[in-house]
Amino acid sequence: MRKDINEITFIKSCKEPQDFPQRFLPEYAFIGRSNVGKSSLINMLVNRKNIARTSNTPGKTQLVNFFLVDDAWYLTDLPGYGYAKRSKKERASWDKMISTYMLSRQNLINIFLLVDARHKPQELDMRFMKNLAVNQLPFTIIFTKTDKLKPHQLDRNLEKYLAELSEEWEELPPYVISSAITWKGREELLNIIRENNKLFAEQH
Repeated sequence: MRKDINEITFIKSCKEPQDFPQRFLPEYAFIGRSNVGKSSLINMLVNRKNIARTSNTPGKTQLVNFFLVDDAWYLTDLPGYGYAKRSKKERASWDKMISTYMLSRQNLINIFLLVDARHKPQELDMRFMKNLAVNQLPFTIIFTKTDKLKPHQLDRNLEKYLAELSEEWEELPPYVISSAITWKGREELLNIIRENNKLFAEQH
């Protein structure tokens, strides 16, 4: 396999806008409910073993983590949402940090919203999508852990999910079917990033 990502560098972890990287490059954020497989997917995407730390304990990511990829674009790993074992105060603080980040980054090209394909549509995910739409923030749904389902189960779950989305969305959000185990969806995600990087360069 060709090495399509040559270099990835951890830049910093922070929560306040004044501490975010100031270099104006295209940026892509990854977020989802706690334990949705975000770290595993990020590691798969960049073809590294431990760029994003995986854990069996939900709520591991607590700050906005910035990575610079090939000196060309930023990948941001955001805290998961909906982790009940955190205090109400902590969850409110995370929500504020995530919202502040997404609304303050003019170079944020796309938000990759991870959803566990094994489950029916979750209220938290649906509400998060609505908030993104209200704030006119572009996003792509990534269905994760699809390797844990048989093909007919995956088809059935996706059909239910898309049907529920259709009840409120005239045009369905774009989505990618992925697996951190089989690398399904990796090239599709990289193509989304490449195409947007090209548009960003043309516009700036």
